[in-house]
Amino acid sequence: SESEEEYEEEPAPKQKSASKKRKAAEEADEDEDEDDDSAGEDSEEEVPENRDRPRVKVDFTGINQKEKTLILSSRGVTSRYRHLMLDFCTMMPNSKKDAKLDTKNPQGAVVEVADMKSCTGAMFFECRKRTDCYMWLSKCPQGPSVKFYVENVHTMAELKLTGNHLKFSRPVLHFDASFDGQAHLRLIKEMLTHTFTTPYRHHKQKPFIDHIFAFYWEDGRVWFRNYQIVHPEGKEVRATGMTLSEAGPRLCLQPIKIFQGAFGGPTLYEDPGYVSPNIQRREQKKQDMGKYARKVQKKAERKAHARMNSLKPDELDGWAME
Repeated sequence: SESEEEYEEEPAPKQKSASKKRKAAEEADEDEDEDDDSAGEDSEEEVPENRDRPRVKVDFTGINQKEKTLILSSRGVTSRYRHLMLDFCTMMPNSKKDAKLDTKNPQGAVVEVADMKSCTGAMFFECRKRTDCYMWLSKCPQGPSVKFYVENVHTMAELKLTGNHLKFSRPVLHFDASFDGQAHLRLIKEMLTHTFTTPYRHHKQKPFIDHIFAFYWEDGRVWFRNYQIVHPEGKEVRATGMTLSEAGPRLCLQPIKIFQGAFGGPTLYEDPGYVSPNIQRREQKKQDMGKYARKVQKKAERKAHARMNSLKPDELDGWAME
């Protein structure tokens, strides 16, 4: 009947041979490989968008990548010199700060602190009587080291100059031609280069050169200035070109002694024209004392002159009273 035909089972499908199954499997594998290749191409195109940008190629500066400078001061430092120290920490990406060093500890303790911080150099500000500041530059732990007397300090916050550059950007170091003339100046130049140069491929540095550290030798002192490189825009390009704008800080360093070791050792150089600030203040007091003595002496001479040249009594004085 028709109902029986409807419920009649459908005929079973024919089984494929082994050769046909093998061909079908190979075709399926080829389709999967093509899908994988297309997905791989899409992923390769999307990788640069998701991945961090590659590093910009940086020229080797001649300084080891692991070069680090320890910056610290002694107790009793004034606010001016503390702000100067913070300005140097802002400009040097390879710097490390530490707590103030007690004045009772020897200066050789700075070498131990630098060793604990894995630093190869040290910049130590030693303040005395809350007026005088001495800056030490040293290579740790072998040396050499240079001792400077710091003068004419002006910090970034104090100057409020128009210059402004990126934090931790690479500086260009400019030295006066006088640094190549004498042996001790060549050593000072090398110490300043190792201290202020940004290490090769430092992780904090920015691959931009937008400021200059300028060192000048004049009047037996090292004069430090920091300038921003200003690139003009628009119509000013042809008119002015590239200019410099001072950003600060500024200071003057008078070299006192150069030692063979770190914060001591045999003396390699000593400035014959250096006069201690204590002696300068003593001479100034002597001049002030001499000024007061001359004033007292002049007053006494005026009184003696008045007594010796006093007027004689007039004959008519008694007549007028009568």
